Amino acid sequence: MSSRALLFSFSPPSPSSSPQSRSRILLSNHSPSPFPFHLLTRRRGGGKVWADVKSEKQVPEPSSKYQDLAIHKKVARALVGDDVEEEEEDDEVAPWWEIFPKRWVIVILCFSAFLLCNMDRVNMSIAILPMSAEYNWNPTTVGLVQSSFFWGYLLTQIAGGIWADTVGGKQVLAFGVIWWSVATILTPVAAKLGLPFLLVARAFMGIGEGVAMPAMNNILSKWVPVAERSRSLALVYSGMYLGSVTGLAFSPFLIHQYGWPSVFYSFGSLGTVWFCIWLSKAHSSPLDDPEMRPEEKKLIATNGLSKEPVKEIPWGLILSKPPVWALIVSHFCHNWGTFILLTWMPTYYNQVLKFNLTESGLFCVLPWLTMAISANFGGWIADTLVTRGVSVTTVRKIMQTVGFLGPAFFLTQLSHINSPVMAVLCMTCSQGTDAFSQSGLYSNHQDIAPRYSGILLGLSNTAGVLAGVLGTAATGYILQHGSWDDVFKVSVGLYLVGTVVWNLFSTGEKIID
Repeated sequence: MSSRALLFSFSPPSPSSSPQSRSRILLSNHSPSPFPFHLLTRRRGGGKVWADVKSEKQVPEPSSKYQDLAIHKKVARALVGDDVEEEEEDDEVAPWWEIFPKRWVIVILCFSAFLLCNMDRVNMSIAILPMSAEYNWNPTTVGLVQSSFFWGYLLTQIAGGIWADTVGGKQVLAFGVIWWSVATILTPVAAKLGLPFLLVARAFMGIGEGVAMPAMNNILSKWVPVAERSRSLALVYSGMYLGSVTGLAFSPFLIHQYGWPSVFYSFGSLGTVWFCIWLSKAHSSPLDDPEMRPEEKKLIATNGLSKEPVKEIPWGLILSKPPVWALIVSHFCHNWGTFILLTWMPTYYNQVLKFNLTESGLFCVLPWLTMAISANFGGWIADTLVTRGVSVTTVRKIMQTVGFLGPAFFLTQLSHINSPVMAVLCMTCSQGTDAFSQSGLYSNHQDIAPRYSGILLGLSNTAGVLAGVLGTAATGYILQHGSWDDVFKVSVGLYLVGTVVWNLFSTGEKIID
């Protein structure tokens, strides 16, 4: 070191040592200072060693005065007992991507998985129009093709929940995404081979998507604190709505430019990209993540749910609880109307409102975009109410009642409307209020049985899938022998039944440990 600076350091402080013996400071001696630096000492092995270095009168470099000012501040803190080295560490600010909450990384990845989920599911509702023209399918055959997805989807609901709760949600969700992506890519090949092959391919796609919701529910039950539950689930489920928006918006363009097979090839290939990112970033539980910050892990452990693995499933206890059956019945009533709109809305726009293929796809975007917005708005409302002391039971009942009665009201208006614009507006409002269900029944699995949330979602969603299979196929039959008014009347009736059952038997309290 040159004679322009004095290195002043102390040995580690003993209990009786002075505050000055806690720091190591590099002093530049060419600037005036209120402290007598030339008298400072250093201990060598417990004894004092004095150093006296004379200043050299030189003109400081342009930046040296700022360096000296910072040094003098550190000296001042050292002389009054502050730990300089610790302060330096605290002053260092980590990049935002390192301090961004890991639980929200998991939520965003689940959101993107559900985005792909509905992109791959809803593309058939657009592609079915040119496919039915090419293969001369009647409405009953179209309903069969649309419902074949639910055959596989039904098979893996409960199995996916058991698998997720016992093995871990990370592996199950990864399997689901890569499986349905491959099935999506193979759909055009199967269609060219014949109708039976297409039905099998769509059922295989349903197998992959069937495990997604139970796996996601298992993961979030471990990663997300109770006070953030509605928002996180609303965000993830809004991925489904935005997936519908994306699929319905881009499918007509791809079909016009490259033919209907292109939507299956392009959408399916995106799943492989997600698969690679998920394997490198995700963990089934915060306890498995070595990169997670300790304070966030403590937050989740304090405010989260039970992390004990499931070894035995108490089926008798689960099925004996009225709130469980309220979930199952309400899920059936909800999904009947939701899946009919998901699969048949483009056909309704094309046949009833006389929109062409492109217009049908674009107008179908509005209800799903509204759902994405209102789901997150509803999640914020629900979490705010819970934070302010409103019981979880009351919050769940309010949100789900809106999710039932809102769609019921707007669907009843369709039979009195002749304007296409007003019909689209009614559809949009119906779906927008439907999205409040994400903070109602879809959040309730983690409320009443956190350890078995994956299994419980598998149970209730099995009923929901049955509604999708029966409702989608029945709609084709009803349209062949009746009208769209008859289709909507059935949906409204089930919404009303769901409202009564939910308000009588549901709860937001934990009933199964």
